[in-house]
Amino acid sequence: MAEQKDYYDILGVSRDADDATIKRAFRQLSKKYHPDINHEPGAEQKFKDINEAYQVLSDPQKRAAFDQYGSADGPQGFGGGGYGQGFSGFGGGGAQGFGGFDDIFSQFFGGGQGGGQSAAGPRQGADLQYRMDLTFTEAVFGKKTKISYDREAMCHTCGGSGAKPGTSPVTCSKCHGAGYIQVQRNTPLGAMMTQQVCDVCGGTGKEIKDKCVDCHGTGHQKERHTIDVSVPAGVEDGQQMRLREAGEAGTNGGPYGDLFIVFRVAPSSKFQRDGATIYMQMTISFAQAALGDAINVDTVHGPVELKIPAGTQTDTKFRLRGKGAPHLQGTGTGDQIVTVTVKTPKNLNQKQKDALMQFAAASGEDVTPHEGSLFDKVRDAFKK
Repeated sequence: MAEQKDYYDILGVSRDADDATIKRAFRQLSKKYHPDINHEPGAEQKFKDINEAYQVLSDPQKRAAFDQYGSADGPQGFGGGGYGQGFSGFGGGGAQGFGGFDDIFSQFFGGGQGGGQSAAGPRQGADLQYRMDLTFTEAVFGKKTKISYDREAMCHTCGGSGAKPGTSPVTCSKCHGAGYIQVQRNTPLGAMMTQQVCDVCGGTGKEIKDKCVDCHGTGHQKERHTIDVSVPAGVEDGQQMRLREAGEAGTNGGPYGDLFIVFRVAPSSKFQRDGATIYMQMTISFAQAALGDAINVDTVHGPVELKIPAGTQTDTKFRLRGKGAPHLQGTGTGDQIVTVTVKTPKNLNQKQKDALMQFAAASGEDVTPHEGSLFDKVRDAFKK
């Protein structure tokens, strides 16, 4: 009689290792000894032993039997069967007849619940996204509003159980409440055991004999949900705000998902913004730039007076402190930057022309005004 294998020793884990540790060890060792990449003598047999150990230790019932009797089949032992069957034809064929290393591992791990965790545990609902349009001013100062959107909510009739009021779900007869089942798949490597969601209970671990007439056993129902939203002052285009548990209902008693509000801020015809700083262009006359002046400037906080020093040049920037947008992630308010442009006058009257000529003469400049239409300019060019 062959000596009984110690599956814990094969996977290199302790006897109290949890499901995640066992699966992690199986992944690492099976990659290391897979015959497609390890051609050393004994690698194929080692790979078979690793697979056999995982098939037993990943199954709660088989593992319990192995811990008590030293055999996954209980006191009688494995008999002539065992979980290593089906590998005898592997030989030197390698990956012949299937898609190679990645395809093999997708058969090992695909479709399962991962880490041995029960599919019947509470699961959070799906997150949702809502786009909110804001004016430039609303984004700067924030606002309080209500929004409405459709979502999957917990059924108000059955309280999310899916069962008819007065009744309760029962433990699934096929998966015994685990939410998943063990399925044997025949692969070129032999018979492989994988986990998949139970087809009877859909992963909930519960069977509903008498379904709720409103949700038809799903525990969920569509609803038009309305909530109050406080838009924080200082939000910018493209930023988002998270409202916890305002998404869709969870399953198996899990919490609601979250709602992500994405802000779309309309541009302003007067202002531009970068973070907490607001920018604005302002045109002043030649006389204002040369002599200086006090002018009114619009800000998002209302008009303010801006003093223009004498001799101001075009593209000069002035800072209005505290007249920008609030700092979203901090305290205080940003500034507004006003860039002035000196406007060159057109279509001067005679008094304006005379005044400018006198100004030029006082400045020691010899100015020869050139006026006329395009036709006059062409005619004058031919006279030269």
